[in-house]
Amino acid sequence: MSTITQEPNKSELFGHPKGLYILFFTELWERFSYYGMRALFTLFLVAETTSDNPGFGWTNDEALALYGWYTMLVYMSSIPGGWIADRLLGQKKTVMVGGILLCIGHTVLALNSETSFYIGCLFIILGVGCLKPNISSMVGGLYKQKDERRDLGFYIFYMGINIGGFAAPILCGYVGEKINWHYGFGLAAIGMFVGQLVYIWGQKYLKHVGNPISSKNEQDRELLNKPLTKIEKDRVKVLLISFLLIVLFWAAFEQAGGLMNLYAEQKTDRNLLGWIVPASVFQSVNSFFIITLATIVGAFWLKWKKKGKEASSLFKIAIGIIVMALGFSFMSAASVQYETEGSSAMYWLILAYLFHTIGELCASPVSLSFITKLAPLKYASIIMGLYWAATGLGNKFAGLIGQSAQNLGEFEIFTGIAVIWSLIGVLVILLLKPLKRLTHGAEDNEGDVRDEMAKELETSTN
Repeated sequence: MSTITQEPNKSELFGHPKGLYILFFTELWERFSYYGMRALFTLFLVAETTSDNPGFGWTNDEALALYGWYTMLVYMSSIPGGWIADRLLGQKKTVMVGGILLCIGHTVLALNSETSFYIGCLFIILGVGCLKPNISSMVGGLYKQKDERRDLGFYIFYMGINIGGFAAPILCGYVGEKINWHYGFGLAAIGMFVGQLVYIWGQKYLKHVGNPISSKNEQDRELLNKPLTKIEKDRVKVLLISFLLIVLFWAAFEQAGGLMNLYAEQKTDRNLLGWIVPASVFQSVNSFFIITLATIVGAFWLKWKKKGKEASSLFKIAIGIIVMALGFSFMSAASVQYETEGSSAMYWLILAYLFHTIGELCASPVSLSFITKLAPLKYASIIMGLYWAATGLGNKFAGLIGQSAQNLGEFEIFTGIAVIWSLIGVLVILLLKPLKRLTHGAEDNEGDVRDEMAKELETSTN
């Protein structure tokens, strides 16, 4: 069994299918719950057991190690989540199951014991694995082949992610740090319940997307059994290469929730006019910049493309890696200031997050759209699962890089990322032409996996 969009829903609002807004708000609240929990994760683990708001009292190294494993497994679970959707339930039902698991996980995480902490994390891992790859694939399924609104639809969807990501660290972070860690986790749970209710209510707008392929339909059976074409195989190859870039991107970017989060807590002067800014609040800076800059970055790339300049997804990903890498030069400057003055200014963190955000806006939304353009239809969910698994591997490497800073030094780590990741981005640009040939014009509206598959099915049945 796999998943197919029988026909995109024609009911629209503001020029897009109404189902997009259901998925928008579902993902907004799911990300609120996840980023609210993430903002507290390492800070809670290292909080002293004897304080008024006790944590586990772990060392930075121990906290970063668990953070790496946890965030890796959260996204790696997207592989079985995609398989379940493709072979058993379909995307829509698998998202429903994922939401239920997440509601359970965040609720258990709010309980005050070490055992419940691990059990809650387990349920969240399973829930994200079911929800994350499939809800992204459903966004792509709302649009017909070669619909020019698809990329914009993903930008709108991406805004939902970041509205949740902006609000969560401020609200959950403040409640968790200043009142009680578990109240903060509990607030994240409430957000997840709201998201699940939105998804349940909005099923009437999702009737034509995310449904399992019927084994009774002759064309669907043909779709499942037919081997991949040469074009499809080439496109899968370039997708796997892009996944490697995704691993590298998030390995650097996800220092935000680990090393940079602890840096904000322990080495940054957070005094703002007599008010000590909670360290977790800095986790919202990235999402704030995404909300305010997404339209500007999108407009830049549109204007860039109209001028006839290179604007392929792979090029944008490469530029995103370079810009994000340059953001770590500000963290290098923060490290130098800390060594000389005993603390570093908040503006270094904000500048770093600004560059990280611009890099993310170049790389991440187009990656999701890129997959829906190139992935063979019968493997759509599992390939989206591989994308999130690549994100998970990046998160794990982020934890390892953060741990190495305990021995090598933060200046060396930040500077190393700035230099090495910039060179990686330049290398991708140099190899762009042969990589683009493997896409067989999918991004130029010269071809599309679904169109080619439909033609082959028509030929085989005639």
